[in-house]
Amino acid sequence: MTVCVGLKVYDGLVFAADSATTLVGRAPDGSTGVLNVWQHGNKVFNLHKKLPIAAMTCGMGHIGPASISTLTKDLRRLLTSDPDWKLNPKKYTVEQAARKAHGFFAKLYGDLKPKPPNPHSFEFWVGGIGADGLRGESWKIQIENGNVCDLMLVAAQEHDVRIFWGGQTSVINRLLFGFDETLQEALAATGTEPAAIKAFIDGMKAKSEVPLAHAAMPVQDAIAVADFLVETTKRFFAFKPGADVVGGDTDIATVTKHEGFKWIRRKHYYPQALNLETDHV
Repeated sequence: MTVCVGLKVYDGLVFAADSATTLVGRAPDGSTGVLNVWQHGNKVFNLHKKLPIAAMTCGMGHIGPASISTLTKDLRRLLTSDPDWKLNPKKYTVEQAARKAHGFFAKLYGDLKPKPPNPHSFEFWVGGIGADGLRGESWKIQIENGNVCDLMLVAAQEHDVRIFWGGQTSVINRLLFGFDETLQEALAATGTEPAAIKAFIDGMKAKSEVPLAHAAMPVQDAIAVADFLVETTKRFFAFKPGADVVGGDTDIATVTKHEGFKWIRRKHYYPQALNLETDHV
């Protein structure tokens, strides 16, 4: 399981995620649950080596026998060099990259037999700055229990500021909204009508939402906000009873108009002194 956070401000985009990868299955005693949690999964990606486009993911860690990390590198190769897939550096849009990614993962999932047992989900964000050089934007790909959802725009160019997140969302929901999904469940359990629940939730959000980000904040401060939200979620799950399904290192990347894609923090599986190549994430 995961927490991943995206943040859009005037100057660019920040993507951040933890590194925990959870194995769920059937134990020898017949029970179903968390079998193991590994701490070195890759969930933030450079989607094109020469263009300011980033990606992040949560949910399913594999489609068939291949990890999402490996599949994303396959997609990156297509976007870079395949005649039918590659992006034109002078004309590309972020939406174009996102639609290609949507088709890529939708076909892989569609060809998967059998499908994973429910519940299962896959989320993949593509964000960056298009060839027109305007402000950044981000799109979301989602597969939910066998349904490949339409591509969704989560942060448009005209959005001055936007924070979006996925995976284990309850901690960030509590921080930013003052409540999480359990409030709606509790209201429903009392027999409250759905329309009344929606009105109450909307009113609560309008009163209690905390604007941690501002469109004019420097990118360095946007990085700090994303880092804070991921780290707080990690620490919460470290103390919460049960498996530490959010944890490991926090990987952070930015996309800005002039600097392009930049790693701010990333883990390595060999000593940094030997890190002379950059094509492994």
